[in-house]
Amino acid sequence: MASSSKSKTIYDVFLSFRGTDLRNNFVSHLYQALHRNGIYTFRDSEELKKGDQILMLMKAIEESCIAVIVFSDDYTSSTWCLKELSKIMECKEQKGLTVLPVFYKVDPKEVRGGRESYRRALAKHESKSEKDSKKVKRWKKALFDAGNLSGWHLNDGDESELIQRIVTEISTHLDQKPLHVAKHLVGLASRVVKLKSMLNLQSNDDVLMVGLWGKGGIGKTTLFKAVYNDIFRQFGNSCFLANVREASKDCKDLVTLQEKLLSEILSLKEGLVVSSVDRGINLVQDRLRHKKVLLILDDVDDLRQLYALAGEQKWFGNGSRIIVTTRNKHLLTSHGIDLDHVYEVKELDDGAACELLRKHSFLTQQKLKIRTDLMDSVLHHAKDLPLALEVLGSFLRGRTEHAWESMLNKLSRIPDKTINDVLKISYDGLEENEREVFLHIACFFKGWDSEYTKKVLDSCDFEVAIGLEILIEMSLISIEHNILQVHDLIQLMGTDIVNQECRDDPGKRSRLWLYEDVLGVLSCDMGDCAVKAIVLEQSKPTEMCIHPDAFTKMRRLRLLILRNVHDPFQDPIYLPNALRWFEWPGCARQISEFSSGPKKLVGLHMSKLPNRLEVSIYLYRPSCFYFICMCICLSYLLVV
Repeated sequence: MASSSKSKTIYDVFLSFRGTDLRNNFVSHLYQALHRNGIYTFRDSEELKKGDQILMLMKAIEESCIAVIVFSDDYTSSTWCLKELSKIMECKEQKGLTVLPVFYKVDPKEVRGGRESYRRALAKHESKSEKDSKKVKRWKKALFDAGNLSGWHLNDGDESELIQRIVTEISTHLDQKPLHVAKHLVGLASRVVKLKSMLNLQSNDDVLMVGLWGKGGIGKTTLFKAVYNDIFRQFGNSCFLANVREASKDCKDLVTLQEKLLSEILSLKEGLVVSSVDRGINLVQDRLRHKKVLLILDDVDDLRQLYALAGEQKWFGNGSRIIVTTRNKHLLTSHGIDLDHVYEVKELDDGAACELLRKHSFLTQQKLKIRTDLMDSVLHHAKDLPLALEVLGSFLRGRTEHAWESMLNKLSRIPDKTINDVLKISYDGLEENEREVFLHIACFFKGWDSEYTKKVLDSCDFEVAIGLEILIEMSLISIEHNILQVHDLIQLMGTDIVNQECRDDPGKRSRLWLYEDVLGVLSCDMGDCAVKAIVLEQSKPTEMCIHPDAFTKMRRLRLLILRNVHDPFQDPIYLPNALRWFEWPGCARQISEFSSGPKKLVGLHMSKLPNRLEVSIYLYRPSCFYFICMCICLSYLLVV
């Protein structure tokens, strides 16, 4: 089983071989091919094999991701090679080192003990090591185990073709990168050991599904990422599907996840096209039933997701491990995962919670001293929840005792509130610009492209660049692969802030994003309205009857995005002059008109105009509004 404290990786590949002929021909060509592909390779030299420098070889093996062993006719004649082999197989078992053998003009079964030259060499070593017979036995076992591994066999074939296949295989292995876990790893070691024990990695006789269960923000994702990084190289094929709940809102989304699962595990350069969920289920069963895979399904909340992605254990080859994280314990039971294989992720113990808070709260060279009672009060309100500790700690980072006391005074007025209230402390410390940017992201733009969102928020006169930087520093948002991410608890905190503006009347809130609220406001001509932004994205086409004068009283409205919303009416809509961004793909109504006076529109996106042209414009100055009018007028002229 792989160790939880793996040595730092330096080399991509360690090459083990014997003989000058190999060094100057096959191994040299292989080494150069790896180098050309940016694969950092350790190739030992004869000069190294002197005295204590064998330790350098052993260290290089420990610091490698992959070991390639080139078995040739005289490989076993070298005790150095046998020592390397023994160390390589040891690291395979203990550290998850990937081992790829090349049988160069020898047969794999001969490596396992049948080749005459190997038997003679081992007998010779054994006669010289009568006092250390255990060492030769280890070498024999290492040969036997390595001979059983899947690799490449070359007799008289094309060496250049084989080298290309080897480089391709190694590149595929190296493409499986470790996951980023967390900035500060606290309280994980014992949990990683327990979860790995539950996974029973020594056994290849069965397929095992393990569930991680716990409430939001408790650290499920952090834990499985740490375990994944420790074990994924023990599997030839692995796949991590993040945020399954969000990524599978309908059947079409599940098909996309099935395509990703198949493409990643099969290492396909061009992804498979799955026509339906049922077809995807058949493909997963047919293509993966003989493969040993490591599959992570993160944040599952519906049985349909499990049935579509990992319906039964027999879908995968022996030795496979599937890890499912969820907030719903019953979901795991319903899928047939017995309680012995359900890991409940609980709050950190007091010591770990205190350490995590300190790591997030204090600068490395900080000279400020914070009283113990202030630390204890923060820990009490965070309730040892890792996410709350991270957010609070980041907010307090570098601040004085007075700031800590001020923050705790706010908490003292809401001692029995939920974690949502704790997370809100970070929001209370923001300036007005950052508050507005955060609430827009929490209500509308989680999971959206960050560059697109910056463009939209810029049009609304926010200072977006500094706003996003501060929000990231405060651990309120993150940007991963150019996608805006907000933890569920923090997003709920933001949406709750907006809902509290007026629980009973959506028209008196600053932002609307739910269908019922948007319908209630837009279906009638209301009085003076407080709404600043409306973003509604439906998963399927939805009809909404919008009153022609619905926007007349929305003098504060700056942002209006309606996606997959269709209005059967044909009357023009009068939009407020303060509007900065107007996006309504599929709009079937006549071109919207503005009230009289100066216009501030910056972004416009509409489709299905009367002439079936599409208008998609982003203006850098509001004064360019008249250019929009010209485009719209031109579209009408083309109809005629």
